[in-house]
Amino acid sequence: MKSSLPKIGLLYLDYVLRFFDKSNFKGWPEKIETVTYHWGKDKARFIAEVKRKKIDVLIGNIPATAYETFREIARALPHVRFLPSLDSQFSNKSKENVTHFCHKYDLPVPHTEIFYIPENAERYLAKATYPKIIKRSYGPSNYGGYFVHKVDNAKEAMALLQERKYYPVYVQDFVPMEADIRVMLIGHKPVCAFWRRPPEGEWLTNTSQGGSMDYQDVPKSVLALAARASKAAKAEYWACDIALGKDGKLRILECATAFAAFPYIRDWIGQYLMWLLSDGKFRKPFIPLFNWEELGKIDSSLLRTMRHIYFGQYTPSQDVGDQFVDMDEQQFPLLSNSPFNGEEWPSEHWNFQDNFRLSAKVIPAKAVQRMLDADESGEILSNVSGAEFSEAELKSLLLEVKGVGNKMVEDMFGLFGVAGIVEALNHDPYRLCEVPNLKQKKLEKIVAHWREQFAPA
Repeated sequence: MKSSLPKIGLLYLDYVLRFFDKSNFKGWPEKIETVTYHWGKDKARFIAEVKRKKIDVLIGNIPATAYETFREIARALPHVRFLPSLDSQFSNKSKENVTHFCHKYDLPVPHTEIFYIPENAERYLAKATYPKIIKRSYGPSNYGGYFVHKVDNAKEAMALLQERKYYPVYVQDFVPMEADIRVMLIGHKPVCAFWRRPPEGEWLTNTSQGGSMDYQDVPKSVLALAARASKAAKAEYWACDIALGKDGKLRILECATAFAAFPYIRDWIGQYLMWLLSDGKFRKPFIPLFNWEELGKIDSSLLRTMRHIYFGQYTPSQDVGDQFVDMDEQQFPLLSNSPFNGEEWPSEHWNFQDNFRLSAKVIPAKAVQRMLDADESGEILSNVSGAEFSEAELKSLLLEVKGVGNKMVEDMFGLFGVAGIVEALNHDPYRLCEVPNLKQKKLEKIVAHWREQFAPA
């Protein structure tokens, strides 16, 4: 008898670390297929493989660099359900998209200006009040704060843009923060939340920049805002970074389906998707609110190894007809998510990076195929820091790669310096393609050598 369960395929991409594995779907009785996108001119082959394997549901995050291609792939596979949907992943592509998403759904964000014409950016920055935050828009992650800059005057802003050449120019008001809070959600229910606090006298909260984190007493107002954003995105799983300003106001800084998560949280997502796709044949996971306060007491090195954590749902005994209802759980129930027919964010309108062309001033996005990218879940290729190298040591390491010569290494150091090269190799190797004559194949060799030396075990 034919199974009533849909055929699941896990979506992978070359050079991108995997968010899901088959083990996240423990107990699924049917074969789970895998399909890997190989970049370049692989679209037709990929579509044919999905059809040949008769996949009904493709599960996986799509990195910013492949987002528009997968918009086209999804249209060519109208009977395949993408989880999360391409609309849900709209915010993954860029901070610009996060801004558009939040504005549409009236979600609080810092005041933001986006410029595709450099002269307009220069005029704005010349008259703006400071400080401002300037970010690289492309991609969902700030890679430890490396692409987030605070500028205190117009001169600093112009110098930064001259050095970094960010396009579009993405400028936000600087919001003095007490802290920010990362909230992860499954089925619009918060399943993990923690504070990230800046070190004394600093403003970046990233732990790689010396920030601290803790899991205690995350306000329900923060959880409610994250759930509101998740529902607006129609996302099966979601994460929000929410700033608590010194003025007491909440503002969304980042939101996406791509985020770093411990394996047990990925297991929870897998169990939720199994329940969702099986029409209730699989157990709906029960994930207690504020579970993170207790799990957060466990050392992170152990949390990274813990798998398949289950919670039983408490049923109170009673000797009368009255029973107390736990309003906390009712406020944030685990909800199903139905597929949305049509496109909320069609690329013909919303893909400004390709649709807006500034002649002779910027390389169109499709002219450069970004082949190597950081893991869009926020994981890293390695965890070494620039402080671990002298310039001579890093040059020596790079020159060990066949085809990399002194001129190329000098150009790399001229553009990025020691810290910038290490940061790019850890998180965003493609940035190194800004170096003249550093193409895909050579970059692959550099990254492979780097991972041999320093990739985490």
